[in-house]
Amino acid sequence: MARKVLHIPANKNVSVSTASRQRILRVAAYCRVSTEQDEQLNSFENQVQYYTEHIERNPNYEMAGIYADEGISGTSTTRREQFNRMIADCESGKIDLVITKSISRFARNTQDCLKYSRRLKSLGIGIIFEKENINTMDGSGELLFTILSSLAQEESRSISENCQWGIRSLFKQGVLHINSNRFYGYDKDENGQLIINPEQGKIVKWLYESFMDGYSPDVLARKLNEDKVPGCMGEPKWTVDTVLGILQNEKHKGDAILQKTFTEDYLTKKQVKNEGQIAQYYVTDDHEPIVSRELWEVTQLEIKRRREFLKVHGLRTLGRFTDEQPFTSRVFCGVCGSPFWRRTCYRSYGAIKTWMCSTRYYEKGVKNCGNDTMKEEIFHAAFIEAWNFLIANREQYVPIWEAQMKGDNLLAAFRAKQFLRLTKQAKPMAELDKSIVSKTFEKSIIYPMGEVEFYFLDGTVIEVDTIK
Repeated sequence: MARKVLHIPANKNVSVSTASRQRILRVAAYCRVSTEQDEQLNSFENQVQYYTEHIERNPNYEMAGIYADEGISGTSTTRREQFNRMIADCESGKIDLVITKSISRFARNTQDCLKYSRRLKSLGIGIIFEKENINTMDGSGELLFTILSSLAQEESRSISENCQWGIRSLFKQGVLHINSNRFYGYDKDENGQLIINPEQGKIVKWLYESFMDGYSPDVLARKLNEDKVPGCMGEPKWTVDTVLGILQNEKHKGDAILQKTFTEDYLTKKQVKNEGQIAQYYVTDDHEPIVSRELWEVTQLEIKRRREFLKVHGLRTLGRFTDEQPFTSRVFCGVCGSPFWRRTCYRSYGAIKTWMCSTRYYEKGVKNCGNDTMKEEIFHAAFIEAWNFLIANREQYVPIWEAQMKGDNLLAAFRAKQFLRLTKQAKPMAELDKSIVSKTFEKSIIYPMGEVEFYFLDGTVIEVDTIK
């Protein structure tokens, strides 16, 4: 039997119901401005007002909300909270249609544009781009949308390159481009020049001086947190890295290195450290210094010295000794070279503080290194004896210190000046002065039978026999 196809024509007398033709759509608008400048924020307010009136004026529309991000770049949706909230509301069935000014306001990233438009389209939600006159639910909408979103991304790349070119042109002229709100110690005046913040400047100077007095970055960070000293963002959240960042920033001596970092990807805005990929510029005497050049330079040498000290002795942090225990991580075994640990031994007559080689008992109950332990009171007495010997024989060390002050080694000159000052008219130490230990002591080596060597930061080595 032959196959037949019967054509059934449409009945023009049957009309689509009014309710179906005039379905009320829950419409949301998305607004965004790309900078935080006043004229752009005014534009932002105008957008909110415009879409509010536009939606309320259309009888087929019902307001589903205005979603607006202020002062946030459109190249990525990661930090756009309102945008992400709008997408979540779409997925929750709260929105039927999204209206936005243009593709560049929605996103300048082609991948994000297509990703979110297709996600919403799969939910039956269209996006109307007014400037381009595109509705993503139309048949040809996605093709045109893809082309125009690619153009928007290219525009973003061009803008990014122009901005970077402008910044680098200023760098060539020695003009700083810096956010003083995230830079501790300085503010900007009306001309954009760095000026010292009085309160922060005092903290910066204190950090440099305290570091050169022997305190470690973790101790300095702890002190600032305990005293609730505000950081650059206004909260007392000091870390070792924050302290080291301040100690190594050349701007605190009045100079400036320009182009320390650069934007690697204009879409992700990822900043990477400039290690020679692009040109840098060094500006000398750009602004008023907080610390002297001498103090800044010797601080860099001291940071380097401590790092080398860690490497040589297999330690982990930049000076783990503290203000309360200034000998920690600076006492070593004369037999195996391992660090000596401070331990508390409990006896029937009470607790005893001792120092012992960290490998003495490598495994519980198994003796390894054969070096002797030393009571802390004996060790402290040995340091006092060594320091008092230095004071008593000061005259023989003065010529050495004076020669160091005239030498090319800035750190040695700084220490020589320091030792001259600390030992001048100094009285013999009766009890352990921890501040003197922090300022002058480098390390100690404990040998069997109670022999101890004390190494001072000026290069002096004094031996003490604790068993006499």
